[in-house]
Amino acid sequence: MVLTMIDLRKQAEELHDRHSDTFQIGIEEIEAQLRTLVEGYSVPLDEAIRSVVNRNIPENNNPTTSTNNSNSQIKVGDINSSGQWVDIQIKIVDLWDPTSDSIDQVGLVGDETGTIKFTKWAKSNLPKLEANENYFLKNVVTDEWNGRFSIKLNRTTIIEPLNQDIEIGDGSTTVEGVLVDLQSGSGLIKRCTMDSCTRVLLNGSCAEHGEVEGKYDLRLKGVIDDGINVFEVIFNEQTTESLTGISLAEAESMATEAVDTGVVLTKMRNMLLGKYYKIQGSKFSRYLIANEAKPLSDSLDAEAILIQARSI
Repeated sequence: MVLTMIDLRKQAEELHDRHSDTFQIGIEEIEAQLRTLVEGYSVPLDEAIRSVVNRNIPENNNPTTSTNNSNSQIKVGDINSSGQWVDIQIKIVDLWDPTSDSIDQVGLVGDETGTIKFTKWAKSNLPKLEANENYFLKNVVTDEWNGRFSIKLNRTTIIEPLNQDIEIGDGSTTVEGVLVDLQSGSGLIKRCTMDSCTRVLLNGSCAEHGEVEGKYDLRLKGVIDDGINVFEVIFNEQTTESLTGISLAEAESMATEAVDTGVVLTKMRNMLLGKYYKIQGSKFSRYLIANEAKPLSDSLDAEAILIQARSI
């Protein structure tokens, strides 16, 4: 059975009503998550509903059980899973305009290990957070969406001002290694442009706004192996063009001529895989966002990697 937009909307409304005491998201976001699973990944509706429930009800299925001061205090850069109840000391880096009435405040917080998005829900009735101020946040929940982690403040969160100034780190790092894979979602992609949304479209559909025309962009999602560790690296349009020599206009022309956007990724795979690069970037969740990428001599880099590996 093909599910219509109305069907999924009804399911989202029912889920929201059923879990109104525990869900920290609105009907629109529930519907978007269902749509991504059902239409984007062909997940059966029952399994999609189960997944959305598990995703949005934290561990133990009861937020009140996390007020016993047993949470781990964690750094921003150490957040690597969703559904955790944690305590964290942060500085408010930036405040953004909320995109939904269900959101009271949203923006960027950070510490010396990096930055991360935060969301404070309207129904949490928590005090206002001020830009550039430092806070100790007790009992927040970690979340993850498309590989990017965030924290969510809920009605059980405790906000304590800090009398110290937290230094914000950019998570800058440099890796050298061989590019062993280009993941799906690389090459010539399309992004949603509705309400300043930049989500990547899947089969012409945005997880939040449904079917949209979209705008072309270049992106690479690569995997770098330095002989010891593996790094997931995101290259934006500028770094992708710098690495491949293919501009966005040229990529669009290639796709138009072949009537297939996949030809762009195929060419980039043939051009880049198995070669060695030095990449400088900023760590964001599990990804390294590349600011600069330079090719290295295969033989020299391989020798350096082997020496490094043998010394461990």
